[in-house]
Amino acid sequence: MEYLKWNHQDHVATITIDRAPANALSSHVLKEFSSVLDEIEKADDIRVVLIHGEGRFFSAGADIKEFTSITSGSEFEKLGQYGQDLFEKMERFPKPLIAAIHGAALGGGLELAMGCHFRLVSDNAKLGLPELQLGLIPGFAGTQRLPHLIGRARAAEMLFTSDPITGLEAVKYGLANHAYPEAELLENAYNLAKKIAKKSPLSIKATIELLNYTKSDQFYEGVKKEAELFGEVFASNDGKEGISAFIEKREPNFTGK
Repeated sequence: MEYLKWNHQDHVATITIDRAPANALSSHVLKEFSSVLDEIEKADDIRVVLIHGEGRFFSAGADIKEFTSITSGSEFEKLGQYGQDLFEKMERFPKPLIAAIHGAALGGGLELAMGCHFRLVSDNAKLGLPELQLGLIPGFAGTQRLPHLIGRARAAEMLFTSDPITGLEAVKYGLANHAYPEAELLENAYNLAKKIAKKSPLSIKATIELLNYTKSDQFYEGVKKEAELFGEVFASNDGKEGISAFIEKREPNFTGK
């Protein structure tokens, strides 16, 4: 593994995103996640998984510079579909996945966290989906999971404004379960993971399977449509302008085309 490291003890595996400076989720990082999860799923001595980021952030989002190497909307749509499939795999993973978020979980980083079964945050963390600021839209099922978790109106505000919320607000809105001082986040996350690890793996697996029935057919139709529009918006003039403005560190000039 180049960008992920993981270990386990007390039946709890800890996966650390280690891609300085922002733990950006490139397609290579996503493939490493899929590979690590395959390995962990086969390990009978692992019952719970913690995911967190090394350094200042959980993950500040997708790798925008990688976007400049993508030449077509259909190729961008396939990237979206890959991320969607991975995070659906996570939500259906037979062992609990817990995101421990400090610093920032933005864009793809928040979508990764929402693919986990629940989230724990530092009280001063920043969580958001700022893609519209780039003339893009979320592409890893963020438009579907966020309103499922916090309600349509709050999700609309977060998406339309691109403004992040704090860890404390995330708990208030239902996006996270608990908030802690940053220095105490991992300790509390690990203690909670150990508590869950004492349960029967069979009952946990059955419960995860049942929880996934709360997602409707409309959810999956929305996810499919999101990938399609992810590619269309990327191929637009506004999509190109937003990415260029981000790379050039300037204000974008959107024209609606």
